[in-house]
Amino acid sequence: MRPVLYSFRRCPYAMRARLAIRYSKIPVEIREVDLNDIPEALSSISSDETVPVILLPDAQVIDESWDIVKWAVKQNDPECWLGENNCFENDAEMLVETNDFSFKLDLDHYKYADRYPEQPMEHYRSEGEAFLVELEDRLAVTRYLAADAMSIADIAVLPFIRQFAFVDKQWFDVAPYPKVQAWLNAFLESDLFESVMQKYPIWNAGDEPVLF
Repeated sequence: MRPVLYSFRRCPYAMRARLAIRYSKIPVEIREVDLNDIPEALSSISSDETVPVILLPDAQVIDESWDIVKWAVKQNDPECWLGENNCFENDAEMLVETNDFSFKLDLDHYKYADRYPEQPMEHYRSEGEAFLVELEDRLAVTRYLAADAMSIADIAVLPFIRQFAFVDKQWFDVAPYPKVQAWLNAFLESDLFESVMQKYPIWNAGDEPVLF
């Protein structure tokens, strides 16, 4: 029996989980979810009723994307994303703390600025830029966020920076963050990214398993 991953293609949290699972070469069954029509099979195992959620063969449920990433990479880490003695994990945890809370809030305000008319879109973008500055400073020291090779720290935030960039790609491409731009573009052009963005039909109970 394989683990079952509930996912949504465009969700950055689900993207983060899929990247780690694909990198770790863990065979899973993938179930693409309509977030407006959560299947009972998902709501019965996770009260959050969102994605990603992974159901393991021993009936354990992991319903936080960052926990799924760590679970997957600790199963198999062929390119040492965790670093020697897991030395990159602390860096990644700090980035996740900023990314998943303050930056994600800024990102949502920027992306859906019409829902937050208290401030113009540019204000919310400026708030989010504080995180871009932090990443730019890191990338001035090493090629990737924690080292000169990709690590778990990069996977932690890349899907969210991608989403921020595409709110106004014309602005992002000329913004004063050349290292972040190069880092993101290399990711978008990678085989790993392409492999996790394959489209799957919405899953319904009784469908034949789809392998990821």
